[in-house]
Parts: sequence; structure tokens; C-alpha cells
Amino acid sequence: MKVPLYRKFAELLNEAEREKREVARITEEVPDLSAEEAYKIQEELIKIKTNSGHRIIGPKMGLTSQAKMAQMKVKEPIYGYLFDYMFVPSGGAIRMSELIHPKVEVEIAFILGEDLEGPHVTSAQVLSATKYVAPALEIIDSRYQDFTFTLPDVIADNASSSRVVIGNTMTPIHSLKTDLDLIGAALYINGELKACGAGAAVFNHPANSVAVLANMLARKGERLKAGDIILTGGITEAIQLSAGDTVIGQLDQLGDVSLSVKE
Repeated sequence: MKVPLYRKFAELLNEAEREKREVARITEEVPDLSAEEAYKIQEELIKIKTNSGHRIIGPKMGLTSQAKMAQMKVKEPIYGYLFDYMFVPSGGAIRMSELIHPKVEVEIAFILGEDLEGPHVTSAQVLSATKYVAPALEIIDSRYQDFTFTLPDVIADNASSSRVVIGNTMTPIHSLKTDLDLIGAALYINGELKACGAGAAVFNHPANSVAVLANMLARKGERLKAGDIILTGGITEAIQLSAGDTVIGQLDQLGDVSLSVKE
């Protein structure tokens, strides 16, 4: 596939997000689209956003559970990027009118204090380089019809990145009394428990997710940077949102994070 086609599909996805409308999967037009080509489309999409004045805050990981990787028939997670316009303060609101068919999941965010550069980054190095961890809600919102896609489709679509809420409490990683794989998470919507899990759901330990990310980025000569906010992957399943919802994510030791959903 040539660069003009990468650009064409990137523009399609960017317009779909901006206009809040569903589009057909890219693989309907290009059935043999590879993951490598999909990342080329993602790179073009990132260029469009940065050239429009948006700023990258950090990367995010997706497909970090063994079940999701098995379902998508892949051996490693995928990544995308979080931009400044995606961030919502804890206790703030998102609007259904600005999204297509959003879903929410609870995650652990890592805030780096040092750079991390692959290709042989370990989880121990990740923990050493991490300044804080925090509770997070990620709102994913595929631009594809009916929220259905193949692996290359979702890679091209910036891993369904949409909105992010980071909790107000930043916990120094060395102060944790329990390892992150044992930390429990719960997702409440309108006061009802909708999903729960533990940190081990994310690649057996959230630090493993960051290590894999650093090593994947090293393939194209990139690194994780001090100050990056990194979403490590969903601890809970993603739950569909509706106008009027009040959402609370609770993580042991890390605190709560919340949002409301407006029309």
C-alpha cells in the first residue's frame, strides 16, 4: 500500500471522529490489510492531529488481557496515543453528542519520572522509572459501524482512543503496600456494580504492559518519555455508556475516579 492510501484512510477516520459518525471498516475495502500497514495509517492519523495543534500526552495499550489476545488471535497488545483534547477532569462530564457509541473501562495509569527506551525493557525497570500511579477511566469509542472491527482496523483507528479521566490522587509507586497485580478494581454505573477485576488482568502485571509498549516502540526508534501518562489497559470489561450515567471507578490503594455523561 502506498502513502496516499495511508493518508486517505487516516483522513477518513479523523473526519469520522470529528463528525461523530460511523464508517465502514477499512478491511472491507482492503481485506488483506496487515498490522504493519495499519500502524502506518495510525501514524498518518497522529500527524493530522498534531498538525491541527493537538498535543500527545502519552500512549495507551489495548488488548492487554490474555482473553482479548486470544479472541483477536494476536501474541502482543496494540497501542495508540492519548491527546490533550481527550482528557476530562475527575468528576467532570463527557457528552454523548461529541461521541458515537462510547464504552468505559477501569485502568491504572502510570506517570513516568524517567525515560524508558527498548528493546529490552523489563517490568522492574518500568517500576523503577515510574513516579506515580493513578486510577483512570478510559472511554473508548470506535469509529467503525456497530463497534466491530478486525485487529488492523482498530490499530488504524488509534486503538479506539476517545476520552480519558485520571483520578486526582497520584500515588508514589514506592508507597504501595500491595503489588499492582493484586490491586482490585470496581466499576460502578449509577451506583450499580457493573464490572470488577484485579491488576493481574493486564498482562499479568500492569508494569509488564508498559515494558511491552517500550519494546514495541523501540522497533521504530521511539521511546517512552519522562512525564508521559500511560494507560496500561483495561482491568474491567468495557461497558456501554448512556446519557445520564454517573460512573465511578474504584481501585484499592489508588482511590476513586469519576465522570458523568451528558446528552
